[in-house]
Amino acid sequence: MDSTKYIGMDVHKESISIAVMDSAGKVVMESVIETKASTILQFIQGLRGTVHITFEEGTWSAWLYDLIRPHVTKVVVCNPRKSALLKSGNKSDQIDARKLAELLRNGSLSAVYHGGNSVRTLKELSRSYLTIAKDLMRVMCRLKALYRSWGIPCAGQQVYAPTHRSEWLSKITEPGVHRRAELFYHQLDALKALRQEARRELLAESRKHEARKFLRKIPCIGPIRTALLIALIQTPHRFRTKRQLWAYSGLAIETHDSAEYRYVKGQEHGDSSRCDGGALPWLLCRADRQRHETFDGPSHACAQDCRDHFGCLEERRAFRRRKPETTSSLSVSGRESAPSQDYAWRWQSGS
Repeated sequence: MDSTKYIGMDVHKESISIAVMDSAGKVVMESVIETKASTILQFIQGLRGTVHITFEEGTWSAWLYDLIRPHVTKVVVCNPRKSALLKSGNKSDQIDARKLAELLRNGSLSAVYHGGNSVRTLKELSRSYLTIAKDLMRVMCRLKALYRSWGIPCAGQQVYAPTHRSEWLSKITEPGVHRRAELFYHQLDALKALRQEARRELLAESRKHEARKFLRKIPCIGPIRTALLIALIQTPHRFRTKRQLWAYSGLAIETHDSAEYRYVKGQEHGDSSRCDGGALPWLLCRADRQRHETFDGPSHACAQDCRDHFGCLEERRAFRRRKPETTSSLSVSGRESAPSQDYAWRWQSGS
């Protein structure tokens, strides 16, 4: 008799709703426990046989995965956006737990990768850097919006410069708005200092990984983008093939076909409607934009202003111009030299 048990857990701040299903699809136990490490381990240790557990990706997923993984056979952290069954019918904590257990038993869950701890420090530092950079960008946008709301033109970067700050503040005559602008400038200075500190720590941590020297050989991949790539991808060996890595990075072609066959004089003809869209992730999109601007120049009149505006997220300005030797398989213009080796697949496991 198969003693495998499939457990669905609907995790919340104060409690966890649990449904235990056997291999025949029968719910043999339902429970609600406290979101506490000792309580969770006590519940799991009371189960016999092969235990498979699933829960949704969220705030608690990393902590819960590290806690449960040594005590069960398999842990699946699922992507709730790809589980259509969770959105249909009635909804409650117990119903969601039963649905998760059923999807786990059927093998219909899309897993979210939770690997080793070798890049966890770099991952947390990259999150800190990106969060601070986004906050800095928001403050810069709010500051310009304040000037525009009072009819004061503020194009360019001079409005942020400390040397011209008193000149810009003197243009605001309303006392309340003037004070608001001063607070924005204080917030801007604090975030700039935090961003520099986060950048130094991020770069120092990235130097500990062997993959860095391979990624730095790729044109327009600077030290910040290298650190972020290592933190986001962690290891390419988590993917079965290169195509899966391309799809995860947003480089794969996405197709949407419907009514692709038609009959003409009794003959079947394919009439595929392909959409080659699929926006690149922000990181690779920025690198590609920088590559085109480096070799082709700004594509439009506002390119320089956009580059300055988003420059707070990537500070590497100088890019070496390379003579074309071979053309990359992903290149359209063919003006830059392609890496002679597949660098991503030379990453060391757990580096």
